[in-house]
Amino acid sequence: MRTQVAIIGGGPSGLLLSQLLNRAGIETVVLERQSREHVLSRIRAGVLERGTVDMLKRAGVGARMAREGQPHHGCFLTHDQQMIRIDFTEACGAEVMVYGQTEVTRDLYAAQDEIGAKHIHGVANVALHDLDSAQPHVTYDLDGSTHRLDCDFIAGCDGFHGVSRKSIPDTVRREYEKVYPFGWLGVLSETPPLHEELIYANHPRGFALASMRNPMLSRYYIQVPLTDKVEDWSDAAFWSEFRARIPDETAAKLVTGPSIEKSIAPLRSFVSEPMRYGALFLCGDAAHIVPPTGAKGLNLAASDVHYLSEGLIAYYGDKDSAALEAYSQKALARVWQAMRFSWSVTTMMHHFPEHSDFDRQMQRVELMQLATDPVAQRLFATNYTGLPY
Repeated sequence: MRTQVAIIGGGPSGLLLSQLLNRAGIETVVLERQSREHVLSRIRAGVLERGTVDMLKRAGVGARMAREGQPHHGCFLTHDQQMIRIDFTEACGAEVMVYGQTEVTRDLYAAQDEIGAKHIHGVANVALHDLDSAQPHVTYDLDGSTHRLDCDFIAGCDGFHGVSRKSIPDTVRREYEKVYPFGWLGVLSETPPLHEELIYANHPRGFALASMRNPMLSRYYIQVPLTDKVEDWSDAAFWSEFRARIPDETAAKLVTGPSIEKSIAPLRSFVSEPMRYGALFLCGDAAHIVPPTGAKGLNLAASDVHYLSEGLIAYYGDKDSAALEAYSQKALARVWQAMRFSWSVTTMMHHFPEHSDFDRQMQRVELMQLATDPVAQRLFATNYTGLPY
């Protein structure tokens, strides 16, 4: 089998890239290890930057998001009993959209089915070959047989644990990583959200976050030690701890209920350079991981897709390879900016075991600056709603 662009990974970045390329007349084949049902069962982020929203509209998958998504014009940061609102519209003239990643993926699958894009699920032992040649190809196992997919380019959209990044030689690849000494325990519940906007809480007991997916589906998180397991936390224990970490007046409005999903996610900051090696281009978590504090994971994947789709469309449409040649540099410039923002918000809002009284005072000063300084508010709002591509 042959295609123009082989896409490894059928998550939102791989699907969005396939959608944009197929709409431009570029043929793709998407290879995914898991079933479609498994991909759609993943519970992930729900805050979309303005650039991601625009790209989904451009890809023809914005209609349901426009109907069901929730535009947010600000968010809250808390310290002790103080609620600090950052008004995005006033600070930088922008907003974000709350619309779950699962719903984005569902919309992309529907659009891909409509245009007849090629997807192969359940593949195993995927391997990338001859990346530094003019004839790259991919091999994979399916239904007991080994198959070969020839292509012009390969897009590695297969996440942190996928094969794509590891196919770049160690002599070429350089990795930067910070592992945080805690994780996020997340609970999904069929309850009305605590507030109409997200609340990020700094508390001596640890960080907490109140977010939502829709008017009757809420997502809550608390910071926990990496040694904790989901089984250690009953629903009652979670709600009690969450309530203790947010201001009393807000906590009094919390509606609790049985969890329908509960998980613990470790936090890390990670970047792999370069994001291109020969015919291989990395996108999303294959190249970078951000702590979820800054709501950048899916949005960074979308910006990667923006740069790569532009480059491929120019290459096939105008025989112009300049944008492809610049892909890694342009994508990484934006990645590192988002990495800085996510790291800074994580550092400001979490309780670190090694923090001294001085460090905690610095957190307080940063939060008070955000409460009073329009310049600090503009910088936060501009980064949160998304830097331009």
